[in-house]
Amino acid sequence: MHKTCKKLGLGLIGSGFMSRFHIQSFAGVRDADITAICSRNRETTESAAELCRSLGVGDPKLFDDLAACVRDPDVEAVWVSAPNHVRLPIAETIAEEVCAKRAELAGVAWEKPMARTVAEAKSILELFEQAGIPHGYLENQLYAPSLTRGKELLWRRGAPIAGIPYLARCAEEHSGPHRPWFWRGDQQGGGVLNDMLCHSVGAGLFLLTPPGQRIDHLNPERISAQIACLKWRRPKYADQLYEGSNGQVDYRKHPAEDYATASIQLKSPEGESLIIEATTSWSFVGPGLRLTFEVLGPEYSMFVNSLDSDAKIYFSRNVTGQAGEDLVEKQAAEQGQMPFLADECFAYGYTHENRDMVQAFLNRRRPFCTLKEGMLITRLLMTCYMSAEQGQTLSFPPAGLDEFVPAVQTGSWQP
Repeated sequence: MHKTCKKLGLGLIGSGFMSRFHIQSFAGVRDADITAICSRNRETTESAAELCRSLGVGDPKLFDDLAACVRDPDVEAVWVSAPNHVRLPIAETIAEEVCAKRAELAGVAWEKPMARTVAEAKSILELFEQAGIPHGYLENQLYAPSLTRGKELLWRRGAPIAGIPYLARCAEEHSGPHRPWFWRGDQQGGGVLNDMLCHSVGAGLFLLTPPGQRIDHLNPERISAQIACLKWRRPKYADQLYEGSNGQVDYRKHPAEDYATASIQLKSPEGESLIIEATTSWSFVGPGLRLTFEVLGPEYSMFVNSLDSDAKIYFSRNVTGQAGEDLVEKQAAEQGQMPFLADECFAYGYTHENRDMVQAFLNRRRPFCTLKEGMLITRLLMTCYMSAEQGQTLSFPPAGLDEFVPAVQTGSWQP
């Protein structure tokens, strides 16, 4: 590291929706300043920098050149949340600068999903490993207080007496992403399965894994999955997407799935059978983003629903205003009775996630999740796509997984 003081200077790669969530979360993270933001979109970069200054989490320099950004001596680690189709080139540039000793990094924190294919994920991991760069996988739901506290209780009080949990049901649902690239299979890597089932699969692994163990503790054996385009291929909504994206997203010709479900059968090291049921959609109509989690064990259960908040607000039909997301992420209405989250970054796990990454990079220890866990989740997601395309349950890992490219990504999938 460049500095001797115990405060990490970090650069954000990307200035969109995810970067803004990270910026807000750093108000609750000690020992770090956001010293740089790198993006080719000057408008969003300047807006993100102003948000940093307003929250007191840094006065970042602005870059549109990644190599120049990582060379800056005030950038000691980078958080990557750029669009999926530019992730591999970003990894190549970072690794090249470090290997050439033009840059020195204490770590790279990599936003989910890790990659669009197993081949891309393997390349990203190999680049950082060969360059000797510590890495962390940003899966915020594994740090959500409701999950971490619930897991601690059921494993401490229930599992020792009744036996380990055997079923985790995890779902994430909302009305659809913010930016056109999320909707495009060629750029994002798929549809809602790649974009959001990574959360539900990761959370399921976390909840069924004993405390103190990493999420690769369990052994996936069989996977069955289904994908569909339930809402956004209907003519009315396909037209909305096309017009709203200025022609960048055309679900009449190249749809991506807006619904995905998967069943993952696993074995514990002791031979116990376990199941993860993961579901996700961009076709949910409700107050906003909904996260649900259930864990079932022999004599206990746990239930979490992010929309069952401890606070609600009501506006009559006479209160009208500009549409926004000031109550909850993916807010779908401005009238009636609606839940709101006092601190979404905290509730969704971003604050604790970033604390772990900062402390890991500062103290040269392994964060809870690295890109090795990101690789496992990528392999599970790609097996889900293979299962959905073939219409059958597959043993894990299936043949040809490393070379597989989902039909949604190539544009050849027709629901």
